[in-house]
Amino acid sequence: MALQDILSEKIKAAVQSLYGASLERVEFQATRKEFEGDITVVVFPMLKVVKGNPVQIGESIGNYLVEHVEEVSRFNVVKGFLNLVLSDAFFLNFFTSVSDFSNYGKVAQGEDAMMVEYASPNTNKPLHLGHIRNVLLGYSVAEILKAAGKKVYKTQIINDRGIHICKSMLAWKTFGNGETPESTGLKGDHLVGKYYVKFEQVFQEEYSQWLSTSKEALQKCEEFGQKPETQKLLKEKYEEKVLNNEDLSSELFSEFRKHFKNEYFTELSEIGGQAQEMLRKWEAGDEETVALWKMMNGWVYDGFEVTYKDIGVDFDSYYYESNTYLLGKDNIMEGLESGVFFKKEDGSVWCDLSDEGLDEKLVLRSDGTAVYMTQDIGTAIQRVKDKPDINGMIYTVGNEQDYHFKVLFLILKKLGNQWAENLHHLSYGMVDLPTGKMKSREGTVVDADDLIVEMANTARDISEDLGKIDDFSEEEKDQLYQTIGLGALKYYILKVDPKKRILFDPEESVDFQGNTGPFIQYTYARIQAILRQSEGLAEVSDFAGMELHAKEKEVLKQIQMFPETLQLAASQYSPAIIANYTYDLVKNFNSFYQNVSILGADTEQQKSFRVQLSKATGKVIQSAFALLGIQVPERM
Repeated sequence: MALQDILSEKIKAAVQSLYGASLERVEFQATRKEFEGDITVVVFPMLKVVKGNPVQIGESIGNYLVEHVEEVSRFNVVKGFLNLVLSDAFFLNFFTSVSDFSNYGKVAQGEDAMMVEYASPNTNKPLHLGHIRNVLLGYSVAEILKAAGKKVYKTQIINDRGIHICKSMLAWKTFGNGETPESTGLKGDHLVGKYYVKFEQVFQEEYSQWLSTSKEALQKCEEFGQKPETQKLLKEKYEEKVLNNEDLSSELFSEFRKHFKNEYFTELSEIGGQAQEMLRKWEAGDEETVALWKMMNGWVYDGFEVTYKDIGVDFDSYYYESNTYLLGKDNIMEGLESGVFFKKEDGSVWCDLSDEGLDEKLVLRSDGTAVYMTQDIGTAIQRVKDKPDINGMIYTVGNEQDYHFKVLFLILKKLGNQWAENLHHLSYGMVDLPTGKMKSREGTVVDADDLIVEMANTARDISEDLGKIDDFSEEEKDQLYQTIGLGALKYYILKVDPKKRILFDPEESVDFQGNTGPFIQYTYARIQAILRQSEGLAEVSDFAGMELHAKEKEVLKQIQMFPETLQLAASQYSPAIIANYTYDLVKNFNSFYQNVSILGADTEQQKSFRVQLSKATGKVIQSAFALLGIQVPERM
């Protein structure tokens, strides 16, 4: 039985014995650092059933626990908080009860199955820094859920169709001169991404020329400027110029340029028209177009796999939008018959979510074609058909899609899917660099492959300055730099709550001090050095009657928290909880290491215990970091 369960029963018994009252539950919290204690009982909630002074109530319960619970050695009361000091025997019994800390806290896999979707890239460009946050979050959440006892299927849906794919295809066909990954030495995804950027450059030149030379552009700009919404925009956005009666013609043109760009692409652009024609041919099954699509997508898939392997993530299954984009129509028809959806006069089909505080949502156009919502409904239902044991799904997608998933989940529930009660949108904020936002079309993104190399190089520079690996072979050094660099990247991203936006600084992430991956990796390597030095030491297994140093106790308390931390991280889908737990454990261990002699302990019993405590700490660090997808080096 867990400590809190033991204490809860005894505290309920104390309240019954002392006050003749029944408590439904007991509230605990961590003891504040300025007070003595290992766990704190909050007295205030008890005042609902026990009348009196909270300090006196705390004193009475504390005395009862010291007398009746062997795990409690003493206590103190601060206002309405009862701080309990647990006996050394309690912590030693806990420590000796765990035979192997390698799997400590992990739960055997049960029948409850979840599907976790992450990555889901477009096949018109390489993976970039934003994708990295996505795949790291999704992979880590999947590993945490597995460790917490869930059966997990890792998947992604690859966005391999649409106008953006045709842009790359058209640019390669027009300007590529038959280039291939083999002929250029480029990874396939980088080669295709090069032509996505090329298309945008050609389109921008065409659009700029039209804007500067076409009378039609001037006329449309004047019409745009006369609209009330444009006038309002200019007044709000350029308030200072309006107040000073300055000429707003350049600002109007700038706003028109942004506003009309998509309309120009669809209706007037020559190269845009060619891309749309290519899309029509693909949808019609044109043999030449489909062959080009398969070839270029194949290049991208090969490139993605290299990146995923380098990052250290994997998948159990893949879905492709080219296969799923027609899914969902049958589900819409069924929902229409059952009254979940309704049809408007133009033939379009909608779902009314006004009772849920939302609006009406289009699920099928008037011409019978699907929208993204249609496809997502069908894909979710198909996944459950493919894996019937799934009891829920987690979608790792950026926070710009919050509303979409709120609507999707509601519709799936309305369609009568029980598993829809267990759908979760793992929403996350964007990743920015000190240099600013990234834009794929303009080629200003930070490619994932380049970033991985940069992180390893940054780790190399810092490690060489420290000069502690001179005896490593070049191969060992390269492997270490890769481990440190990737660990720094992953930890920096995963230690932040997913909902928060991140400003990623590569150099700051590789710092060997503070709340960073390399700091934790270095502590793990330090522990391995202690274990190597202790080889041949007789291992003591009986620690009965041994007094614990306060620093030893702090490490044990932190280790003991790992199982509940793991379950909390699983319930909140938050790798940040694991990351920051590990940092706290490392801080406690380093304080123990600096204040207590391990191999120079006074007795063999103490020496053996401290070595075993170090080993256990290393195992928990390794286990926790594995949940984040981070490796730990034996030497640094």
